[in-house]
Amino acid sequence: MSAPLSRNTLLLLVALLVLALSLRLYRVGTYSIFFDEKSTLLISQSVVLEGSNQKDVFSKTYFTPAEFWKPKTINDFIEANIRGDIGNSPAYYAVLWLWLKVFGLSDISLRMPSVIFSTLLVGMLFLFVRRHYQPTSRSSSLGSTGFLGINPVDGLALTSAGIATVEPFFVAYSHIARNYSMTFLLTLLATHLFLLIMERVRLAPNKSSASLAGLYAAYGLVFVGAVLSHYLAITVFLCHGLYALLYLRNGRAWLSLALTGGIGVGLISLWFLFGGGTYTFYILEEQKNFYRNLALTNPLNNGFGIILPATIPNIAKRAVPVFADLFVFTNGVGSVLGSIRNAVLALGLGTAATLVMHRYYAMAKPPVWVYAAVALLLLVGLPFYTLLPLRLLVLSIAPPFIYLIGRYTTDAIDGKQRHFVVLLILLALIPTFFLLFMAWRSGHTFGITQRYSGFSFPYVCILVAMGLYQLTSTRWWFSLPIAAVLLIQAGNIVEVLGNIYDDTAAKYTQFGSPRIANPYWASAQELIKQYAPGDTILYPNKKRIIYSEKNDKSFSDVSLLDAQLVNVYLPKDAQYIERIDPGEPDRIVLVKGSSGEKITIFDFKGRTYRYSD
Repeated sequence: MSAPLSRNTLLLLVALLVLALSLRLYRVGTYSIFFDEKSTLLISQSVVLEGSNQKDVFSKTYFTPAEFWKPKTINDFIEANIRGDIGNSPAYYAVLWLWLKVFGLSDISLRMPSVIFSTLLVGMLFLFVRRHYQPTSRSSSLGSTGFLGINPVDGLALTSAGIATVEPFFVAYSHIARNYSMTFLLTLLATHLFLLIMERVRLAPNKSSASLAGLYAAYGLVFVGAVLSHYLAITVFLCHGLYALLYLRNGRAWLSLALTGGIGVGLISLWFLFGGGTYTFYILEEQKNFYRNLALTNPLNNGFGIILPATIPNIAKRAVPVFADLFVFTNGVGSVLGSIRNAVLALGLGTAATLVMHRYYAMAKPPVWVYAAVALLLLVGLPFYTLLPLRLLVLSIAPPFIYLIGRYTTDAIDGKQRHFVVLLILLALIPTFFLLFMAWRSGHTFGITQRYSGFSFPYVCILVAMGLYQLTSTRWWFSLPIAAVLLIQAGNIVEVLGNIYDDTAAKYTQFGSPRIANPYWASAQELIKQYAPGDTILYPNKKRIIYSEKNDKSFSDVSLLDAQLVNVYLPKDAQYIERIDPGEPDRIVLVKGSSGEKITIFDFKGRTYRYSD
């Protein structure tokens, strides 16, 4: 059991949570929703994109918000989930529906669950490390207390939570009304419960108890919730299974885990058999063929980004930046990895610095040249780098920093605690390797993206914290040069956060130029203000692109999405007269009944303000 929190530890934890919440709240409602969030918004209201469960509304010449908002059924929710997200994430949409029911509908309200889950993740990560990590009793290099009298366990826990607080990936996805932040929290909670089970089994291998049964039940429920929040959460539980194969030697525990997993899979199967999951495998197969065809015929200018055939070089090209951005100390170096000569030079110099560190790491008085060796090896490449030299300097500290993580596991962790590190490494790597395997099977690289392996980030934060903690006990002639480069990287992280807040970090926000505020919400407010009895609201008649006849099932060959998204923000009992304008592709127009005057409420200017619709 963990010792009580010291006053300083508690104060620092509260400060981190306040900072985490502040970073996630800042500008959370500034920019409009993009396409995935449009899906989130409509699915949460049981409205099917493009209106296949609203044919009685949109098939008429005129319709009203009251008709749009007619009561929905559970079947409407399931169909909305099928059409809008191929049956994925019903648990998240159910939570969001309840949240919006209580707190109302706005961009901030829509994104607030992501903010809350992401902030809770920071606190959960602190508790996770504090509960499951124990330093070796032989370790004297780290001491029993450290800065401000904080012990090594709490120090590592606070450092891990601090990294998660400022991790750009977490901040960016806290601003997105999607399932990711919720799933990351649930999978971390599942890992916590899994380790508690392993601990109980190890301490009392032949003993059953009500508390252990409760842990199995909680683990099973979180397993169901996580997978029904995002299907790829299964990769985390795959890591749990691999860990059990390595270290669990208890037949009763294996039987209990198998029973827990079987019941969990059975509950998840109910969704696949009777809910939105019925379409998942069909649509995934259809998407696989669609994207593979694009990769083979039009990889660069297809409207979906760069989609390459899944050859080994192409998979590696897409995978390396994903792995690099997992670690905060190499975040952004993907921009220089394309230059093989520069990258090899930087990594070679970093490897040479690592060899020097390894040879003289424990020597109190090494040869005189060693005092400057690491600094010189890191700096000598600067005149020879032909692009972004500071970014390549950051890349060069990757080998020595990874070495420090390894040293920490040797110096500060003993015996079975190293199993904990093995689990961290599995969780850090397996989700991305799973994506690479699926890309190879599918024949295209479209799915190799950071958010699909984002379950790894909490565990990577712990590994990075180990390296930082080891840095504080390393000889100054080794630690100072690395710390100086880490300060440069800290500046890069601040810049990335700034770009996220400015909506110009395309890697995180999907956009390279800032979005305006939500035009659908603004249009609805303007219509509420200007509409008078006898007026008519006209919505654009934009031709709809059909990508999947089965999934895009709708009676209409024109897009109804603009009309749907404005109506979401209109009063549910409003009797405004509305219709789709057959002659207007881009504008929302209010026609005044008394004079026939046409007032442009909003002009989308093609796709300019529709945000990847």
